[in-house]
Amino acid sequence: MTLIIVDQDLCTGCGICTKVCTTRIIELAEESNLPQVQEANVLRCIKCGHCEVFCPSQALILDLRPDEKVALPDGVGDISTEDIGFYLKKRRSVRHFTKEPVPREKVLEILDIARYAASGTNGQPVQWLVVHDPERVRKIAGLTIEWMKTLVNTSHPMSGYVPSLISAWENGNDIICRDAPHLLFAHIPEENPIASVDAIIALTHFDITAPAFGVGTCWAGFVAAAATSYEPLQKELGFPAGRKSAYAILFGHPLYKIYGIPRRKPLEVMWQ
Repeated sequence: MTLIIVDQDLCTGCGICTKVCTTRIIELAEESNLPQVQEANVLRCIKCGHCEVFCPSQALILDLRPDEKVALPDGVGDISTEDIGFYLKKRRSVRHFTKEPVPREKVLEILDIARYAASGTNGQPVQWLVVHDPERVRKIAGLTIEWMKTLVNTSHPMSGYVPSLISAWENGNDIICRDAPHLLFAHIPEENPIASVDAIIALTHFDITAPAFGVGTCWAGFVAAAATSYEPLQKELGFPAGRKSAYAILFGHPLYKIYGIPRRKPLEVMWQ
Protein backbone atom coordinates (compact mmCIF):
# COMPACT_ATOMS: atom_id res chain seq x y z
CA MET A 1 0.00 0.00 0.00
CA THR A 2 1.60 3.29 -1.14
CA LEU A 3 0.96 6.21 1.21
CA ILE A 4 3.26 8.92 -0.10
CA ILE A 5 4.46 9.56 -3.61
CA VAL A 6 7.94 11.05 -3.90
CA ASP A 7 9.42 12.72 -6.97
CA GLN A 8 13.01 11.52 -6.78
CA ASP A 9 14.22 14.28 -9.08
CA LEU A 10 12.85 17.00 -6.79
CA CYS A 11 13.49 15.50 -3.34
CA THR A 12 16.60 16.88 -1.62
CA GLY A 13 16.44 14.54 1.37
CA CYS A 14 16.13 17.49 3.77
CA GLY A 15 13.99 15.43 6.16
CA ILE A 16 11.49 18.17 6.99
CA CYS A 17 8.64 15.76 6.19
CA THR A 18 9.90 13.36 8.86
CA LYS A 19 9.83 16.13 11.46
CA VAL A 20 6.41 17.63 10.67
CA CYS A 21 4.65 14.26 10.34
CA THR A 22 2.06 14.32 13.13
CA THR A 23 2.34 10.60 13.88
CA ARG A 24 6.09 10.41 13.08
CA ILE A 25 5.71 7.55 10.62
CA ILE A 26 7.80 9.03 7.79
CA GLU A 27 11.49 8.15 7.72
CA LEU A 28 14.32 8.56 5.25
CA ALA A 29 15.36 5.33 3.58
CA GLU A 30 18.99 4.44 4.34
CA GLU A 31 20.08 3.77 0.77
CA SER A 32 18.13 6.38 -1.20
CA ASN A 33 17.64 9.02 1.52
CA LEU A 34 14.08 9.37 0.22
CA PRO A 35 11.00 9.64 2.48
CA GLN A 36 9.13 6.40 3.06
CA VAL A 37 6.48 4.88 5.32
CA GLN A 38 6.84 1.32 6.47
CA GLU A 39 3.90 -0.91 5.56
CA ALA A 40 3.19 -1.57 9.25
CA ASN A 41 2.71 2.15 9.90
CA VAL A 42 0.44 3.04 7.00
CA LEU A 43 -2.79 2.86 9.04
CA ARG A 44 -1.37 5.31 11.58
CA CYS A 45 -1.50 8.11 9.02
CA ILE A 46 -4.23 10.67 9.78
CA LYS A 47 -3.98 12.19 6.27
CA CYS A 48 -3.31 15.70 7.59
CA GLY A 49 -1.11 16.56 4.59
CA HIS A 50 1.68 18.16 6.60
CA CYS A 51 4.28 16.13 4.75
CA GLU A 52 3.38 17.57 1.35
CA VAL A 53 2.60 21.17 2.28
CA PHE A 54 5.80 21.66 4.30
CA CYS A 55 8.02 20.17 1.58
CA PRO A 56 10.10 23.12 0.25
CA SER A 57 10.78 21.41 -3.07
CA GLN A 58 7.21 20.11 -3.49
CA ALA A 59 8.62 16.65 -4.08
CA LEU A 60 6.15 14.73 -1.94
CA ILE A 61 2.44 14.17 -2.24
CA LEU A 62 0.03 12.20 -0.08
CA ASP A 63 -1.65 9.43 -2.05
CA LEU A 64 -5.12 10.79 -1.29
CA ARG A 65 -6.88 12.17 -4.35
CA PRO A 66 -3.50 13.50 -5.59
CA ASP A 67 -5.18 15.21 -8.54
CA GLU A 68 -6.75 17.66 -6.07
CA LYS A 69 -3.45 19.01 -4.78
CA VAL A 70 -3.36 22.79 -5.01
CA ALA A 71 -0.09 24.67 -5.33
CA LEU A 72 0.34 27.82 -3.24
CA PRO A 73 1.83 30.58 -5.41
CA ASP A 74 4.22 32.98 -3.70
CA GLY A 75 2.39 35.78 -1.94
CA VAL A 76 -1.09 34.34 -2.38
CA GLY A 77 -3.00 34.35 0.90
CA ASP A 78 -0.58 36.72 2.62
CA ILE A 79 -2.53 39.20 4.76
CA SER A 80 -1.09 42.18 6.58
CA THR A 81 -1.52 42.35 10.34
CA GLU A 82 -3.47 45.57 9.87
CA ASP A 83 -5.87 44.04 7.34
CA ILE A 84 -6.56 40.90 9.35
CA GLY A 85 -7.02 43.01 12.48
CA PHE A 86 -9.62 45.31 10.93
CA TYR A 87 -11.35 42.46 9.10
CA LEU A 88 -11.92 40.45 12.28
CA LYS A 89 -12.69 43.43 14.50
CA LYS A 90 -15.44 44.68 12.23
CA ARG A 91 -17.17 41.29 12.10
CA ARG A 92 -20.75 41.79 13.34
CA SER A 93 -23.74 39.59 14.07
CA VAL A 94 -26.21 40.51 11.34
CA ARG A 95 -29.88 40.57 12.37
CA HIS A 96 -31.32 42.49 9.42
CA PHE A 97 -31.25 40.84 6.02
CA THR A 98 -32.41 41.66 2.51
CA LYS A 99 -34.86 39.38 0.75
CA GLU A 100 -32.28 38.59 -1.93
CA PRO A 101 -31.23 34.93 -1.63
CA VAL A 102 -27.59 33.94 -1.48
CA PRO A 103 -26.93 31.80 -4.57
CA ARG A 104 -26.22 28.17 -3.81
CA GLU A 105 -22.93 28.44 -5.70
CA LYS A 106 -21.75 31.16 -3.31
CA VAL A 107 -22.82 29.12 -0.26
CA LEU A 108 -20.80 26.19 -1.58
CA GLU A 109 -17.77 28.43 -2.09
CA ILE A 110 -17.87 29.52 1.55
CA LEU A 111 -18.42 25.96 2.79
CA ASP A 112 -15.55 24.74 0.64
CA ILE A 113 -13.28 27.09 2.56
CA ALA A 114 -14.84 26.12 5.91
CA ARG A 115 -14.06 22.44 5.28
CA TYR A 116 -10.37 23.24 5.81
CA ALA A 117 -11.05 24.02 9.47
CA ALA A 118 -8.99 22.16 12.04
CA SER A 119 -10.45 19.04 13.65
CA GLY A 120 -9.23 16.59 16.29
CA THR A 121 -6.81 14.06 14.76
CA ASN A 122 -7.93 15.42 11.39
CA GLY A 123 -11.12 13.40 11.76
CA GLN A 124 -13.15 15.97 9.76
CA PRO A 125 -16.45 14.79 11.32
CA VAL A 126 -18.49 17.88 10.39
CA GLN A 127 -21.16 17.72 7.71
CA TRP A 128 -23.64 20.40 6.72
CA LEU A 129 -27.34 20.98 6.32
CA VAL A 130 -28.20 24.15 4.41
CA VAL A 131 -31.80 25.29 4.81
CA HIS A 132 -31.92 27.48 1.72
CA ASP A 133 -35.69 27.90 1.47
CA PRO A 134 -36.86 30.92 3.55
CA GLU A 135 -40.21 29.25 4.17
CA ARG A 136 -38.48 26.30 5.78
CA VAL A 137 -36.39 28.68 7.88
CA ARG A 138 -39.66 30.22 9.04
CA LYS A 139 -41.05 26.79 9.87
CA ILE A 140 -37.96 25.97 11.92
CA ALA A 141 -38.36 29.24 13.82
CA GLY A 142 -41.97 28.26 14.58
CA LEU A 143 -40.92 24.85 15.84
CA THR A 144 -38.37 26.55 18.08
CA ILE A 145 -41.18 28.63 19.55
CA GLU A 146 -43.17 25.42 20.14
CA TRP A 147 -40.17 24.04 22.02
CA MET A 148 -40.02 27.19 24.12
CA LYS A 149 -43.66 26.73 25.10
CA THR A 150 -42.69 23.42 26.72
CA LEU A 151 -40.22 25.27 28.95
CA VAL A 152 -42.72 27.65 30.57
CA ASN A 153 -43.15 27.07 34.30
CA THR A 154 -40.37 24.48 34.41
CA SER A 155 -36.95 24.43 36.04
CA HIS A 156 -35.26 25.00 32.69
CA PRO A 157 -32.83 27.97 32.86
CA MET A 158 -34.67 29.66 29.96
CA SER A 159 -38.10 29.29 31.59
CA GLY A 160 -38.16 32.82 32.97
CA TYR A 161 -37.76 34.70 29.72
CA VAL A 162 -39.24 32.45 27.03
CA PRO A 163 -42.74 33.97 27.56
CA SER A 164 -41.49 37.30 26.18
CA LEU A 165 -39.96 35.53 23.18
CA ILE A 166 -43.17 33.63 22.53
CA SER A 167 -45.18 36.84 22.81
CA ALA A 168 -42.88 38.62 20.35
CA TRP A 169 -43.31 35.79 17.85
CA GLU A 170 -47.09 35.83 18.20
CA ASN A 171 -47.00 39.57 17.53
CA GLY A 172 -45.19 39.03 14.25
CA ASN A 173 -41.63 39.67 15.40
CA ASP A 174 -39.24 36.87 14.38
CA ILE A 175 -36.58 37.10 17.06
CA ILE A 176 -35.70 33.44 16.54
CA CYS A 177 -34.36 33.53 12.99
CA ARG A 178 -34.52 37.30 12.44
CA ASP A 179 -36.25 36.81 9.09
CA ALA A 180 -32.99 35.44 7.72
CA PRO A 181 -33.43 33.77 4.33
CA HIS A 182 -31.09 30.88 5.11
CA LEU A 183 -29.99 28.69 7.99
CA LEU A 184 -26.90 26.50 8.28
CA PHE A 185 -26.51 23.50 10.58
CA ALA A 186 -23.27 21.69 11.34
CA HIS A 187 -24.04 18.09 12.25
CA ILE A 188 -21.73 15.52 13.78
CA PRO A 189 -21.57 11.85 14.83
CA GLU A 190 -23.52 11.28 18.04
CA GLU A 191 -20.81 9.12 19.59
CA ASN A 192 -17.82 11.38 18.87
CA PRO A 193 -16.91 13.10 22.18
CA ILE A 194 -14.91 15.95 20.61
CA ALA A 195 -16.83 16.53 17.39
CA SER A 196 -18.88 19.36 18.91
CA VAL A 197 -15.69 21.39 19.25
CA ASP A 198 -14.75 20.56 15.66
CA ALA A 199 -18.18 21.82 14.57
CA ILE A 200 -17.78 25.15 16.35
CA ILE A 201 -14.36 25.60 14.72
CA ALA A 202 -15.84 24.83 11.28
CA LEU A 203 -18.83 27.13 11.84
CA THR A 204 -16.44 29.87 12.94
CA HIS A 205 -14.58 29.46 9.66
CA PHE A 206 -17.89 29.91 7.84
CA ASP A 207 -18.73 32.90 10.03
CA ILE A 208 -15.39 34.60 9.38
CA THR A 209 -15.30 33.80 5.66
CA ALA A 210 -18.87 34.84 4.82
CA PRO A 211 -18.38 38.66 4.97
CA ALA A 212 -15.67 38.43 2.30
CA PHE A 213 -18.44 37.11 0.02
CA GLY A 214 -20.89 39.84 1.01
CA VAL A 215 -22.79 37.50 3.34
CA GLY A 216 -23.82 38.33 6.89
CA THR A 217 -24.22 35.79 9.69
CA CYS A 218 -25.69 35.41 13.16
CA TRP A 219 -25.29 32.43 15.48
CA ALA A 220 -28.72 30.82 15.92
CA GLY A 221 -28.58 29.96 19.60
CA PHE A 222 -32.31 29.44 20.15
CA VAL A 223 -32.63 27.11 17.17
CA ALA A 224 -29.48 25.24 18.14
CA ALA A 225 -30.77 24.70 21.68
CA ALA A 226 -34.12 23.41 20.44
CA ALA A 227 -32.45 21.08 17.94
CA THR A 228 -30.64 19.24 20.72
CA SER A 229 -33.79 17.89 22.33
CA TYR A 230 -37.07 18.81 20.61
CA GLU A 231 -38.13 15.79 18.61
CA PRO A 232 -40.50 17.56 16.18
CA LEU A 233 -37.67 19.86 15.14
CA GLN A 234 -35.21 16.98 14.89
CA LYS A 235 -37.64 15.16 12.59
CA GLU A 236 -38.05 18.28 10.46
CA LEU A 237 -34.28 18.60 10.06
CA GLY A 238 -33.87 14.93 9.21
CA PHE A 239 -30.22 14.38 10.01
CA PRO A 240 -28.83 11.00 8.94
CA ALA A 241 -29.02 8.19 11.50
CA GLY A 242 -26.29 8.44 14.11
CA ARG A 243 -25.75 12.16 13.59
CA LYS A 244 -26.95 15.21 15.53
CA SER A 245 -26.95 18.98 15.31
CA ALA A 246 -23.95 20.68 16.85
CA TYR A 247 -24.96 24.30 16.26
CA ALA A 248 -26.52 26.59 13.67
CA ILE A 249 -25.92 29.92 11.94
CA LEU A 250 -28.33 32.28 10.21
CA PHE A 251 -27.07 33.90 7.04
CA GLY A 252 -28.06 36.16 4.16
CA HIS A 253 -27.22 39.46 2.54
CA PRO A 254 -26.92 42.23 5.16
CA LEU A 255 -29.48 45.03 4.94
CA TYR A 256 -27.15 47.61 6.50
CA LYS A 257 -23.48 48.42 6.02
CA ILE A 258 -20.93 48.48 8.85
CA TYR A 259 -19.12 51.79 9.35
CA GLY A 260 -17.14 51.30 12.54
CA ILE A 261 -15.69 49.00 15.17
CA PRO A 262 -17.40 48.67 18.57
CA ARG A 263 -15.60 48.94 21.86
CA ARG A 264 -14.83 45.85 23.89
CA LYS A 265 -13.67 45.09 27.41
CA PRO A 266 -9.94 45.63 27.99
CA LEU A 267 -7.73 42.66 27.23
CA GLU A 268 -7.06 40.44 30.24
CA VAL A 269 -4.14 38.03 30.03
CA MET A 270 -2.36 35.77 32.51
CA TRP A 271 1.23 34.77 31.84
CA GLN A 272 3.06 31.86 33.36
